[in-house]
Amino acid sequence: MPTIQDAFRGKRVIITGGLGFIGSNLARRLVAYGAEVLLVDSLIPQYGGNTFNINGIEDNVHVNISDVRDRFGMSALIRDRDFLFNLAGQTSHMDSMTDPHTDLEINCRAQLSILEACREHNPDIRIVFASTRQIYGRPDYLPVDEKHLVRPVDVNGINKMAGEWYHILYHNVYGIRACALRLTNTIGPRMRIKDARQTFLGIWVRCVVEGKPFEVWGGEQRRDFTYVDDAVDAFLLAAADERAPGKIFNLGDEHVVSLRDLADMLVATTNGASYTVKQFPAERKRIDIGDYYGNYSLIKDTLGWEPKVALPEALAETVDFYREFLSEYL
Repeated sequence: MPTIQDAFRGKRVIITGGLGFIGSNLARRLVAYGAEVLLVDSLIPQYGGNTFNINGIEDNVHVNISDVRDRFGMSALIRDRDFLFNLAGQTSHMDSMTDPHTDLEINCRAQLSILEACREHNPDIRIVFASTRQIYGRPDYLPVDEKHLVRPVDVNGINKMAGEWYHILYHNVYGIRACALRLTNTIGPRMRIKDARQTFLGIWVRCVVEGKPFEVWGGEQRRDFTYVDDAVDAFLLAAADERAPGKIFNLGDEHVVSLRDLADMLVATTNGASYTVKQFPAERKRIDIGDYYGNYSLIKDTLGWEPKVALPEALAETVDFYREFLSEYL
């Protein structure tokens, strides 16, 4: 029986945002599977790319420092590729509110340009787009499935929603084999920890490793989390399986925790860590979505994906990584 590894052996793969958190972890797996991997990243400081993320595989990948907003450059890079993992994006919800035009350019306009390049120069490419649970906004019911109304609460969510639906539209109209994964909170080694632009948990992990107290805002909101290795599994399955094009899939986890309980789990991974619970800052409260956890039964039933790494193990693996490599991420 063919394996998932067989689907990528010898294939030409491009990853936008390839020096970032998920992109670099995906690249490591693809290298191990024998794929020819091209990483495209702008290395703009605010967006999470880090050359250390490919430490140990740098001789096994090609890196092109480019911006997805450069439609002519992207057209050249996409030619003759078998797979595109489209992970490049502006992830900060607050930045999207203070600089909405940049968010529009990266998360919306650039996505349309990428798809046009595929339509014109490589219509047989397979694409998986990294979308987000943020587009649901404040849930009407839990767990949230893909039939839930999409009602973003910030500019980032609106632009990510448009980027996602460009991919689905280009599948439906032009036959481009694209699908989308709505990611929940993805955690693990190589995530951004020097600020909260990628995930609030990054700041928590940094403080724990540095021996400093961290802040929990609110504390009662419930969330689910995906370890990055599980997210990589989902991207690979979605790219390789002929049942995926044209579909949108939630990721998620059975283990749902309050932020306060999450903080307790994180504290348990080390000695001497502590935290304080504070009120949400007003500017963040306005765009907070409250409780969120996803129903991932569609991807489980269609592609056979489900999370394998339990949350306590994911937190421990993440903290251990930054204990060893903290200086590379500050």
